[in-house]
Amino acid sequence: MKSGYKKIVFIVVLLWQVLLLAGCDYDVSEQPAQQASVPFYNRDSRGRADTIGKLGTYSISIPAGVIDGWARYMGDPGDFADPKIKARYQRPPESYDLPIESFGFQYRITDGDVYTSFRQTQQDYRHDNETLIPYGKPFPWASVSVYGQYDAKVALNFNAYVQEGFKISKEISNIDYIQQPQPLYGLTVYRANNGIDPETGEPWKSDTLTKDRMIKKDQVGNIKTYIDCQFTQHINSCHHMFYNDDWHIQVWISYSRTYLPQWQEMENNIIKILDSWRVSREGKLLGKQIGKA
Repeated sequence: MKSGYKKIVFIVVLLWQVLLLAGCDYDVSEQPAQQASVPFYNRDSRGRADTIGKLGTYSISIPAGVIDGWARYMGDPGDFADPKIKARYQRPPESYDLPIESFGFQYRITDGDVYTSFRQTQQDYRHDNETLIPYGKPFPWASVSVYGQYDAKVALNFNAYVQEGFKISKEISNIDYIQQPQPLYGLTVYRANNGIDPETGEPWKSDTLTKDRMIKKDQVGNIKTYIDCQFTQHINSCHHMFYNDDWHIQVWISYSRTYLPQWQEMENNIIKILDSWRVSREGKLLGKQIGKA
């Protein structure tokens, strides 16, 4: 009798434990998953949402149709990363505090505007491509890439970069870069062996290893702008880099050397464009966006 009673008690306790566990599982599964709040997005006239994030120091809202390609955020796998890593990667939820690593856009040098799809500048860009480039005429558009700088240990200047470039030219190609006596458009100019090929005693026929190099220093002597330009091509191009301390960014620009005299205007206008995209942490625009369709 006692044995049968014990069996019944044991079975009741076992059932109670099973029901308790089932109840716990039920409670957990019924609780709603915590979801990240969806940020407010500014949109253009076609309803397209802006690209948002934090670039260096400031939160920004980049008008839809402006970015050439896509924006890369800090932590995103690189273009050549292992596909398995890309498949597993989950980007943090978008917000106005999510750090942007880089993005690019097209800037029109002649008036400071930017290319935006479904805007007049799209037709202008296509027209210039078709009517200027095939006939060897200067192209009035510059390719711009912007990089957020987040490592406090990295100096926002090109001091080491420029010195290392001069050193490599000497050690690898036996080319000395000589500072020129006269500045050019406010830039200090360095030319390879003063522009003369030592083997022929004549001006360089090729600028593959001998591009003109130009710098601009700030008041305390740090190199904040670096430009190198071709000089033997039918249409010479320039690669232009500069730092901006306020934004904590590095900017790269590529354009025809024809527009080199406007190098400082380009820097100022690009910062003006970025300023127009600034927003509060809630996404409220702080001004009128340049390039919005």
